[in-house]
Amino acid sequence: MIFVVGWHIVALITQPHSVFDFLVPTSNLPLSESVSSDPWEDFSNIFRRGQQPLPQAWADVFGPLRKGTVDDLVIVGQIGQSLDGRIATESGHSKYINGPAGLLHLHRLRALMDAVVVGVGTAIADDPLLTVRKCAGPQPARVVIDPKGRLGADARMFADNGVRRVLITEQGTCCAPPPGIEIIGLPAVDGQLAPSAILAALAGCGMRRILIEGGANTVSRFLSAGCLDRLHVMVAPIILGAGGPGLIMPSLERADQALRMPMRVHKVGDDVLFDCDLSAQRVALGIARKST
Repeated sequence: MIFVVGWHIVALITQPHSVFDFLVPTSNLPLSESVSSDPWEDFSNIFRRGQQPLPQAWADVFGPLRKGTVDDLVIVGQIGQSLDGRIATESGHSKYINGPAGLLHLHRLRALMDAVVVGVGTAIADDPLLTVRKCAGPQPARVVIDPKGRLGADARMFADNGVRRVLITEQGTCCAPPPGIEIIGLPAVDGQLAPSAILAALAGCGMRRILIEGGANTVSRFLSAGCLDRLHVMVAPIILGAGGPGLIMPSLERADQALRMPMRVHKVGDDVLFDCDLSAQRVALGIARKST
C-alpha cells in the first residue's frame, strides 16, 4: 500500500497549529462548561454534547470525529508504528513503540468513542484492557471480532467493570464467554466477517463513534473495505529494521493507483500524527439506533 500526499505536508509540520497542545488551559473553554479542574474532562463533555464550539487547539485533531460526514457514524482507525512502518519487532514485542504523548492520544481517542474494536489476534497476543486510564473520560464499550470463538473467558477485555462488552463471531460458532458478554453472530465468507456488517451490527446496538484500534490486519481490512472515516497513524522516531508491518493492503501494479487522501500532520510529543481523511472513500453504513 502506498500513501500519496501533497507537498504541503512539510509546511504543515512547521506551522504552529500543527504542534498539538496537550495542556489547553481551562480559560480556553466556555465559562459555562468549565466545571472541572481537568480541561480534557471538560473538553470531552463538550465534544459529546455537540453544541458548543470546541477549543481550537483540540478541535483540529478531534473536531472531525464529532459528527459523521457520510452518514450518522464516525469510524476511526488507528495504528502506531516506527519510521520504517513496523508495529512490532520480529519477536512480536511492541510495548511501547510510541512515546507517552502518543499513548495519551490513544486513550483520549478511546474516551471520545462509543466502542473500541480489536481483532482476536490482538486480543490474544496483547491481552489489552481497552480502557481509558491515562486521561479522564467515559469508558467505551469493548468489542472483539472473533469468528471462531478463540478468545478465552479470562481475557482482560471481558472483565466486568460496568461497560458493555461485545463478542462478534461467525453464525453458528460455539462460544463460551463470561456472563454478561453480548454475542453478535454474523455470516462469514472464507472465515472472514465483512467490516460493513460488523459496523452495521454495532450501529444497531446504538454505537455511533467507533474506534478500530487493532491489530494491523483488522485496521487494514476496514481500510480496504472503505469503512473508515479517518485513519490516525502515529509515527515514532525509531527504526526497527524488521518486524510486523503496519498497513497490509492488496498489491498494486502502478504507483498512480495508490489511495490518495487529504491529510493533516500534528506533532504529538516526540511522535508525529498523520490524520488521514478517508471520507471520500467511505461507503455508506447507516444510522445508529440510538446515540450513546
